[in-house]
Amino acid sequence: MTDLNTAFEAAKDNAMNLSERPDNQTLLKLYGLYKQGAVGDNNEPKPGFTDFVASAKWNAWNQLKGTAQDDAKQQYIDLVKSLE
Repeated sequence: MTDLNTAFEAAKDNAMNLSERPDNQTLLKLYGLYKQGAVGDNNEPKPGFTDFVASAKWNAWNQLKGTAQDDAKQQYIDLVKSLE
Protein backbone atom coordinates (compact mmCIF):
# COMPACT_ATOMS: atom_id res chain seq x y z
CA MET A 1 0.00 0.00 0.00
CA THR A 2 1.36 3.42 -0.90
CA ASP A 3 1.84 6.20 1.63
CA LEU A 4 -1.12 8.11 0.16
CA ASN A 5 -3.41 5.09 0.44
CA THR A 6 -2.25 4.46 4.01
CA ALA A 7 -2.90 8.09 4.95
CA PHE A 8 -6.30 7.94 3.18
CA GLU A 9 -7.36 4.88 5.19
CA ALA A 10 -6.10 6.50 8.41
CA ALA A 11 -8.06 9.67 7.58
CA LYS A 12 -11.19 7.55 7.05
CA ASP A 13 -10.77 6.06 10.51
CA ASN A 14 -10.09 9.49 12.01
CA ALA A 15 -13.17 10.96 10.32
CA MET A 16 -15.33 8.38 12.06
CA ASN A 17 -13.91 9.41 15.45
CA LEU A 18 -13.99 13.21 15.30
CA SER A 19 -14.72 14.86 18.64
CA GLU A 20 -17.39 17.10 17.06
CA ARG A 21 -19.81 16.20 14.28
CA PRO A 22 -19.17 18.46 11.26
CA ASP A 23 -22.00 20.45 9.70
CA ASN A 24 -23.96 18.88 6.84
CA GLN A 25 -22.07 20.74 4.08
CA THR A 26 -18.76 19.47 5.44
CA LEU A 27 -20.14 15.94 5.77
CA LEU A 28 -21.23 16.04 2.13
CA LYS A 29 -17.80 17.29 1.09
CA LEU A 30 -16.17 14.46 3.06
CA TYR A 31 -18.51 11.95 1.44
CA GLY A 32 -17.86 13.22 -2.08
CA LEU A 33 -14.09 13.31 -1.64
CA TYR A 34 -14.07 9.86 -0.09
CA LYS A 35 -16.13 8.32 -2.88
CA GLN A 36 -14.07 10.06 -5.58
CA GLY A 37 -10.85 8.90 -3.94
CA ALA A 38 -12.01 5.34 -3.34
CA VAL A 39 -14.09 4.68 -6.47
CA GLY A 40 -13.40 7.41 -9.01
CA ASP A 41 -15.98 9.21 -11.13
CA ASN A 42 -19.64 8.78 -10.25
CA ASN A 43 -21.35 6.53 -12.78
CA GLU A 44 -24.30 5.63 -10.54
CA PRO A 45 -27.82 6.58 -11.63
CA LYS A 46 -29.16 9.71 -9.94
CA PRO A 47 -31.55 8.88 -7.07
CA GLY A 48 -35.16 10.03 -7.22
CA PHE A 49 -35.83 13.63 -6.26
CA THR A 50 -37.85 12.54 -3.21
CA ASP A 51 -34.79 10.88 -1.64
CA PHE A 52 -33.17 14.09 -0.44
CA VAL A 53 -30.25 12.52 1.43
CA ALA A 54 -29.25 10.17 -1.39
CA SER A 55 -29.60 13.01 -3.91
CA ALA A 56 -27.39 15.30 -1.83
CA LYS A 57 -24.73 12.60 -1.52
CA TRP A 58 -24.92 11.82 -5.24
CA ASN A 59 -24.53 15.52 -6.09
CA ALA A 60 -21.57 15.92 -3.71
CA TRP A 61 -19.79 13.03 -5.41
CA ASN A 62 -20.84 13.96 -8.94
CA GLN A 63 -19.46 17.51 -8.56
CA LEU A 64 -16.00 15.97 -8.29
CA LYS A 65 -16.25 14.15 -11.63
CA GLY A 66 -12.93 14.46 -13.44
CA THR A 67 -10.91 14.91 -10.23
CA ALA A 68 -8.02 12.46 -10.10
CA GLN A 69 -8.42 9.84 -7.39
CA ASP A 70 -5.07 10.73 -5.82
CA ASP A 71 -6.05 14.43 -5.73
CA ALA A 72 -9.37 13.56 -4.08
CA LYS A 73 -7.57 11.36 -1.54
CA GLN A 74 -5.19 14.19 -0.64
CA GLN A 75 -8.05 16.71 -0.34
CA TYR A 76 -9.92 14.25 1.90
CA ILE A 77 -6.86 13.76 4.11
CA ASP A 78 -6.35 17.54 4.37
CA LEU A 79 -10.02 18.15 5.22
CA VAL A 80 -10.06 15.49 7.95
CA LYS A 81 -6.84 16.93 9.44
CA SER A 82 -8.44 20.40 9.51
CA LEU A 83 -11.39 18.98 11.47
CA GLU A 84 -9.32 17.16 14.10
